[in-house]
Amino acid sequence: MTIESVYIVDDDPFIREFAGEALSRAGYAAKTFAAAREALAALSEEPCDLLLTDLVMPDVDGLELLRSVKKLAPDTVVVIMTAFGTVESAVEAIRAGAHDYLLKPFGQDQLTVALAKAEEQRRLIAENDFLRAELDSHDAPAVVTGRDPAMQRVYDSVARVARTRATVLIHGETGTGKEVVARLIHQNSPRAAHPMIKVNCAALSENLLESELFGHEKGAFTGALARKLGRFELAHGGTLLLDEISEIPVGLQAKLLRVLELEEFDRVGGTRTLRVDVRIITTTNRNLHEEIRRGAFRQDLFFRLNVVPIQIPPLRERASDVPALAEAFLAEFSRETGEQRRIEPAGLRLLAAYHWPGNVRELRNLIHRLVVMEPAAAITAAHIRRELVSRQGPEPAAASAAVGARLDAVERDHILRTLEHTAGNKEAASRILGISSRTLRNKLAAWQQAWPRA
Repeated sequence: MTIESVYIVDDDPFIREFAGEALSRAGYAAKTFAAAREALAALSEEPCDLLLTDLVMPDVDGLELLRSVKKLAPDTVVVIMTAFGTVESAVEAIRAGAHDYLLKPFGQDQLTVALAKAEEQRRLIAENDFLRAELDSHDAPAVVTGRDPAMQRVYDSVARVARTRATVLIHGETGTGKEVVARLIHQNSPRAAHPMIKVNCAALSENLLESELFGHEKGAFTGALARKLGRFELAHGGTLLLDEISEIPVGLQAKLLRVLELEEFDRVGGTRTLRVDVRIITTTNRNLHEEIRRGAFRQDLFFRLNVVPIQIPPLRERASDVPALAEAFLAEFSRETGEQRRIEPAGLRLLAAYHWPGNVRELRNLIHRLVVMEPAAAITAAHIRRELVSRQGPEPAAASAAVGARLDAVERDHILRTLEHTAGNKEAASRILGISSRTLRNKLAAWQQAWPRA
C-alpha cells in the first residue's frame, strides 16, 4: 500500500463523517477539514498521500485548493468530489492536475475503487521519479552476446527461468554483464510490463541500505524529513535486482530473509506491516560458500536465493566472442558519431588475444575511447596495442616499510598506494587487496583526516 494518510475537505459534515469513518476502518490515517484553508495549513506542516476535496465550497473552492496543493505538495494525489451538476468543472480539475473525480452521492464501493486508483497513481509517481534518476546516472550496460557454448548455456537458462517467478542468483566477475542477464530475464518474463528496480548493495552503508530497501517514515532518523518508499514497494508487481548481494551486512540479511519468506516488511520507523509481490534476482562476484564459512553470509539466506544459479563466464574464457562483441560496440558508438568505422582483422585478433581483466565492460570502454579519440576510419592493431599498453600500467608498488614501523601504518600506506594505482576506484582496489568493499570503506573512513580524498 502506498497511500496511508488521507485528508478529506468538504463543508458538508455528513460527507466528512462518512468518508472519515470509512477510511479509518480500512486502516488509513484520515483527517477531515471543513474548509480549504484549514487543509492547506495542515498540509504545510504534514503532507498527506491523498487529498479528497469537494469542488464547490465557500471561501476557497476545490479548484483553487487543487492548484495550491500542486505547488505546496506536488506528490499528493488529489481526487475531486462533485455532484452531477458540476461534472464539467470536475473535468476542468482533471486538466489542472487532479487524478480523478468521485460523483456524489457515493458509497463504500465507489470510495474503495477511487482509493485503489489513487494508490496506483501514487506508486507510479514514486516509480517514475526513481527510474528518471536511474536513467540520469546509468551507464549503458555491457552487451551479452556470443556463440561460446558457455554463453549458450546462459541463454538457455535465461529462456527457461524467465517464464517463472523463481529467485535467481547470477554469479560472475565484475564486468561480465550480470545486470544485463538480469534485465533479459525480467524483459522476457510475465512481469515485463512492471518495473525492474535495482539496488547496489555495495554502495550503501547498513543504515542507508535498510532505508533504500524498505523505505522509512518521516522522523525515523535524523534527516528523514518525509516518508520515503523503499525499493521493495517501487518494484511491486515487477522485479527487484539486488546487485552484489554479498555486501549486505549480516544484521540486515535476517530482515531480507523475512521479506523473501513472508513477502512482507515494515518501513524503518513504521508500525504497519506492508505486503509486496516482487521477483528477486541477485548478483555476486564472490564465492558465497566461502562467505558462509567466514560467517559473512547467512546459509539460510543463500539457500533462499540460490533457487536457480546462473554462472556467467569471464571474457578471457570465451575469446572467440571478443570480435563479435567489439563489432557490436563499434556499431553502437559509430551510430552516435554518425561516422562509418571498422576494425581491421589484425586488430580483432589482437583484441581476442588480450586477457580482459575488466571483462566485457573493459572491452566496451576501450572501443568507445577508440571511436572518440581515433579520427581514422579504420581502427588498426597499432591503435589497439597502444591503448592496451597504456591501460595496463605498472603493478601496485610494494610497500617499503622500515623495520620497527607500526603494522597499521604499513597497512594504511599499502592501501593508499593501491588506491592511487586504481585511480581511486575502490571496487578495483578491494579486489587487488583481497578484502571486501565494505572493509575498505570502513578503513578509509577511519583515515579520512589523514587522507581527505577517501
